[in-house]
Amino acid sequence: MELGECKSTFNLEKAVCNHGFFMMAPNNWIPSTKTLQRPLRLSDDTTSAVVSISHPPCHSFLLLKILLHSQFPPSSPDRHAILAQVGRMLRISERDERDVREFQKACPKAKARGFGRLFRSPSIFEDAVKSILLCNCTWSKSLQMAQALCELQFDLTNTRKGKGKRKRGKSSTPLQAEVRMGNFPTSKELASLEESYLREKYPVLGYRAKYILQLAKNVESGRVSLEEMEETMNKEPYDYERVYQELSHLNGFGPHTCANVFMCIGNYQSVPVDTETIRHIQQVHGRKTCDKKTVKKQVEEIYDKFAPFQCLAYWMELLESYEDKFGKLSELSKSSYSILSGRLTKKNNES
Repeated sequence: MELGECKSTFNLEKAVCNHGFFMMAPNNWIPSTKTLQRPLRLSDDTTSAVVSISHPPCHSFLLLKILLHSQFPPSSPDRHAILAQVGRMLRISERDERDVREFQKACPKAKARGFGRLFRSPSIFEDAVKSILLCNCTWSKSLQMAQALCELQFDLTNTRKGKGKRKRGKSSTPLQAEVRMGNFPTSKELASLEESYLREKYPVLGYRAKYILQLAKNVESGRVSLEEMEETMNKEPYDYERVYQELSHLNGFGPHTCANVFMCIGNYQSVPVDTETIRHIQQVHGRKTCDKKTVKKQVEEIYDKFAPFQCLAYWMELLESYEDKFGKLSELSKSSYSILSGRLTKKNNES
């Protein structure tokens, strides 16, 4: 996959390991080889193939390998589907490159760090659901919920194929373990499920099961079009308030979740404010009086000078504080992911 005009600013390790989403299933970052593996949808939007993404040193392209898929080589439509998803995850586009350059111009520190691309999912639906999983819970639980949804998708796929349920207790390679976990479910796969089934089979989801299923059903019925929202926000000029109102009227989409979704879309004006933001401002900026009542005002005072990239400036600081405490995120083992938080015992409550 050619990087085109993104080649001078692109670094795979930095494009992936900068947002908690890269730690959430079904993503699999391999520190030893600096490779990202995960299932991606083929053109039929039903079948998945496990794809490995690496960046050969000093080259202007990414190396994509299809690791497990019955049809090889893939068809032309399947190749296009995979490339589109990789491009979205890693923000390889003219617009993303323009944003990176403009932000790094406004914030020279970002250029020195090679920061400017925030990792996201192959689809806006996955981004939206994962944003729901981030609110009002520990980071460890967010990871567990994402894994549960991928296990659900594996079971649904194999039930359709008549292969039964997952067999436990057998040894497997790390790759086989990832495949057995499944891809992240689509709205179509979720829309036919009942809340009672989801909560009983995957209790870790709790009340979020209701919000996730409502979103899936609304998308499948056409009442909500996340793709249209994304297209609208990528046009200039865009109607921020209209899209925000449309999104915030959905159950489970408070200010924090909406800001996360907007950040994934590529609108960086809104900082996702929660207790982690309060901690960050208190500790990094020395504003000990920052609390739920004042945090939004203090966020504006600190980050508005970077408009329209306030969120990127905040996230760069947050990433730096995490890496000062835990080391490079790209070098952490999977077993360390669950401890990654500014306050290990606190919930990330939406403010």
